[in-house]
Order: sequence, then C-alpha cells, then structure tokens
Amino acid sequence: QVQLVESGGGLVQSACSLRLSCATSGSITSMKLLGWYRQAPGKQRELVAAVTSAGLITYADSAKDRATISRDNAKSTVYLQMHSVKQEDTAVYYCHVLSGCDSYWGQGTQVTVSS
Repeated sequence: QVQLVESGGGLVQSACSLRLSCATSGSITSMKLLGWYRQAPGKQRELVAAVTSAGLITYADSAKDRATISRDNAKSTVYLQMHSVKQEDTAVYYCHVLSGCDSYWGQGTQVTVSS
C-alpha cells in the first residue's frame, strides 16, 4: 500500500506560479509512473503531467509550455511546477502513481486561481 500526500495548493494570483508536492510512503525509484491529474468543477479528471521510471515525460497540451514535473528520489517526492497560471487552471490536483500492478491516488489539493 502506497500513501500519497499532496501539498502546496491554495489561492494563486493569475499569471503567478504554483508548486505542488506529492510525498509518497514508498520509494519512487521503482514506480512505473508518477503523475499529476486535475479535476475542475463539472469536468472529468484529466492528466496534467506524468513521468515514467525511464524518465519519459508527458504533458497535457493545456500545460505543455507552463508546467514542469520533477522527482526527488531521495525524498520520495514528486513535484509539479506551473507558471503563468490562468483561471482555467483552477481545479483539484491529484497525485497518481503506478507501483507494480497497483494504482494509487492522493486525496487531492485545491488550487484556485484568482484574477
């Protein structure tokens, strides 16, 4: 069982930056996939960014030029940084990992972008 705890959400001014952290209870070096998803009110959950154990990174088109996903293996933590945030970035952001055959989700952290 892997526990995920997100932090760093809150109120962010439009055009500013945010940084989210996802601390895991296990070593992330062997996890197949580490990712960030988000769900805006009334919308489906969508991928923002993900990184594989081999270091391959995928970004959603909506975040491609503004987001950076990174990992600190020593701290077992995954980060999502996003600059130039927009009101449409307002959502609950979830950390997700694939470990072996199992999928784990964090509880989510709310990000609200104000104008």
